[in-house]
Amino acid sequence: MKTKLIAEIGINGNGNMDLTKKMIDVAVLGKCWAVKFQKRSIEKVYSKEELDKPRESPWGKTNRDQKRGLEYTLEQYKEIDAYCKQKNIKWYCSPWDVDSVDFLMQFDIPFIKIASASLTDIELLEKIKKTGKPVILATGMSNEQELDRALEIFGNQVEYILSCTSSYPTPSEEMNMSRILTLKRKYGDKYKIGFSNHSPGIIFIVTAFVLGCEMLEFHITMDRASYGSDQASSLEPQGVLKIKSYIEDIQKGWGDGEIKCLKSEESVKAKLRKK
Repeated sequence: MKTKLIAEIGINGNGNMDLTKKMIDVAVLGKCWAVKFQKRSIEKVYSKEELDKPRESPWGKTNRDQKRGLEYTLEQYKEIDAYCKQKNIKWYCSPWDVDSVDFLMQFDIPFIKIASASLTDIELLEKIKKTGKPVILATGMSNEQELDRALEIFGNQVEYILSCTSSYPTPSEEMNMSRILTLKRKYGDKYKIGFSNHSPGIIFIVTAFVLGCEMLEFHITMDRASYGSDQASSLEPQGVLKIKSYIEDIQKGWGDGEIKCLKSEESVKAKLRKK
């Protein structure tokens, strides 16, 4: 399949390796090309005041406890890397700060993803530029000028531009699927166009495939009722498998576009057409 399916585990793994491996297994069953994560250096991304704020979570009573609980350690990323190799699936990540870029360079990942929130972080973009890694750009909460500025920094290093709306979960009236056609018209000659989904359903993922997207990224979870801010905009295992099934059916039914009588129609034609 030309279109790459990307299952974003992100922070839905809640720092738990057993849970994370189950989601990797779901991605494999759903014929995903890769799973995706997020990497933050907590003390760099958030201020002390923000981290000190009270917040009840499974890991403690402050924002700091919660943020640290969601992050994977180096040893856990090594385990993720080994497990993905064992399962023959790729993985990559969105770094949210320059230290996280250095952290990820310990691994042979195929892409670095620029999260929508980071598209205007020039220091981070320039750091990623120096790695030489192929880049995926998400366009949520961004205007055309901001996207063009990021493209100016990266140039040919960008491989995919993803249409995206950064509300969690995204209501149907904010999906703006026609933006995919705008991106294809303006940037499609130079970059591959894809789609990053934050809708709780699968209809827009399938729509993006029909519109010609070459990468489809969606959050996954084992249970949407689980703890976490991204769970409600994620797909459970049955949804991931449906995407695979729907896309395969669309591919089978696409045909060659010719206007002609099929061999299977000949007997029907002989029976029903007037002589």
